[in-house]
Amino acid sequence: MLSVENLMLQFETDEGLITAVEDVTFEVNAGEVLGLVGESGSGKSVTAKSVMRLNAENAVYGSESRITLRLEDQSIDVLSLPSGKGMQVVRGGAVSMIFQEPMASFAPAITIGDQMVEQLVLHKNISKKEATNISVEMLERVGISDASKRFKQYAFELSGGMRQRAMIAMALSTRPKLLIADEPTTALDVTIQAQVIDLMKHLVDDFDMGIIFITHDLGVIAQTADRVAVMYLGGLVEQGTVRQVIKYPAHPYTRGLLDALPKLDDLDAELTPVPGDIPSPLERPSGCVFHTRCSAAEPRCSESIPSMTNREEGHIAACFVTADERANQRGAPPYDHD
Repeated sequence: MLSVENLMLQFETDEGLITAVEDVTFEVNAGEVLGLVGESGSGKSVTAKSVMRLNAENAVYGSESRITLRLEDQSIDVLSLPSGKGMQVVRGGAVSMIFQEPMASFAPAITIGDQMVEQLVLHKNISKKEATNISVEMLERVGISDASKRFKQYAFELSGGMRQRAMIAMALSTRPKLLIADEPTTALDVTIQAQVIDLMKHLVDDFDMGIIFITHDLGVIAQTADRVAVMYLGGLVEQGTVRQVIKYPAHPYTRGLLDALPKLDDLDAELTPVPGDIPSPLERPSGCVFHTRCSAAEPRCSESIPSMTNREEGHIAACFVTADERANQRGAPPYDHD
């Protein structure tokens, strides 16, 4: 349904072109959740926004970059669409997006209902009465009680969990084929977080849509996604099914993210963070960009860029060291991060 190929995104600045995303390739199928994982600054949100061309005006896409939406009756080359009205078929139409903090997305002086109706009238070309009925029905479907009353309220009158549900209802009211969820559970407490995750899993089945779920938390991805793509400093370092990546991580960065998770069987255990900080795009390391923080790094890691190699069907990673490990043994044992 969505195909992203060789995505390169740079920003024009006073210091010159800064590379934010480099050579990123992935697909999302209908009825599938793809988890996009990485630290702040890894490029995951910039990558997702590229699908809707929501990045700043100084963004420059690489000449070989391709973003293709395959709908029932057409194939859309997103990067070739004209700006403005030309993007309406994508933004809020075929693709919708929800954000970490709904209060930043809802207009504070307009009721939730009026905002939902406005986008439906714009994208679906229907009457306000029909748009109102669809909006109330969608609020009910995401588990908001007394939906007719909530429809007339402002975002600040709802709790955090209720606002997030309303944001999801608004995003889904146009029946998009793809939903981009940018850290949708980070600002919620654990109980509400679990409810929102469960809701999104059911909505995938109900609407047969694809979801790009952006987060820094592999624990959340384990509960939510079918496949996962791990990003670091603007590039993909590993991609596979959730089971492949979590049970058999093939990149040291992925292993570091897993080691940083709390251990359920030993809550007093000291967490092991990934050493150092993610570099600035202005100071991009040579070779493998993770070598400055990698305990397994070898001289070749700073000299050459590792290519993505197959570890097993559907599981790829970009690491010289673990590729050699794989070549020297038949079938890697599960990674022990418990």
